Amino acid sequence: MTGNFDAIVIGLGAMGSAASYQLAKRGAKVLGFDRYAPPHRLGSTHGETRITRVANGEGLEYSPLASRANTLWREIERESGVNLLTQNGFAAIAGKKRAAKAGNAEFLEVTIAAAKAAGIEHEILDGKEFRRRFPAFNVQDGDTVYFDRVGGFLRPEACVETQLRLAKEKGAEIHFNEQALSFEEKSDRVLVKTASGEYSAKTLILAAGPWLPGLIDTKLMPGLKVTRQIVCWYRVKDGARFEDFQPQRFPVFVWQVPAEQISYGFPALGGPEDGVKISTEQYDVAVDPDSMERTVSVAEQAALYDEYVGPYFPGLDRNCVRSDVCLYTSVPDSRFVIDRHPAQRRVIVASPCSGHGFKHSAAIGEALAQMALGEPHLDLSAFRFHT
Repeated sequence: MTGNFDAIVIGLGAMGSAASYQLAKRGAKVLGFDRYAPPHRLGSTHGETRITRVANGEGLEYSPLASRANTLWREIERESGVNLLTQNGFAAIAGKKRAAKAGNAEFLEVTIAAAKAAGIEHEILDGKEFRRRFPAFNVQDGDTVYFDRVGGFLRPEACVETQLRLAKEKGAEIHFNEQALSFEEKSDRVLVKTASGEYSAKTLILAAGPWLPGLIDTKLMPGLKVTRQIVCWYRVKDGARFEDFQPQRFPVFVWQVPAEQISYGFPALGGPEDGVKISTEQYDVAVDPDSMERTVSVAEQAALYDEYVGPYFPGLDRNCVRSDVCLYTSVPDSRFVIDRHPAQRRVIVASPCSGHGFKHSAAIGEALAQMALGEPHLDLSAFRFHT
């Protein structure tokens, strides 16, 4: 038995790496585990880019986290010298017909309300004006577009790698390729069993992402589901204006297209041959993270292009130059669960995922560290277990 830790963190992806860094920054004795070696391609924290937006169409309660996270990303950049955050603008696009099967059918309206509540300077544009400014987007004249310059994208692999490196530099003990098997609260400690040994700490933070269902009673989180998501990069067509797809001319976006789901995407970060990342979401089919299909089929690439890419980005070729698979760990209403375990109060469950968690992760990691150490933190009451 190895003990005397202030906190143990299980899972070192978006939330776990941030929590480990923030704990170590505060001088806590912290031990972090991951069954793999983050950053890796097997969970939810990879794929080159993640959207960040302070005006969240999922609800006004997310804005304080996203705003604080942006501040923390800049602080981490200054400390590490690594480029993590690019604020090239965010657009939420909707027409009269819009995707409503998953998430919030009033995404555009809630985004606008969130921006007003958070005091974010923004514009409401019609399709014609937005298309004039950003000609790569085939928006319709009657579409409505929310646009701000606060949003942009994060580089998830760099965020995780940098925070873990800084955590280790500040004294954190990090164990890669060590799987946590179980935990138990005893008196004033939490005992954690892994494939390699047993450890104890005053507090345990569970940030296991898609592997969380294997560690807790899923009845605590009704509707908990892990789903497979595909992402594709489509080549810029010969003859198309490549500059229209670069960050200064192509904001990150969430588009309530008249299809089954929303689409979302990012600017080109390489050359025309490296493609533009655009995708959608699905919440119907649950998967096992250890046995699911991890390649994107040609048929999936073609279907995504035909329904969500080709009609809206005429400058993109149906040639998919790269694809990847990631996992969403979701509960209904796309909400987060960040709360102390109802039966084991020294255990903090951090499942702020549901497909839109990464942008908040720096602030969530800070709040988790503060919770573990008994410090004041941002209000997380909206993310308690439903009882």
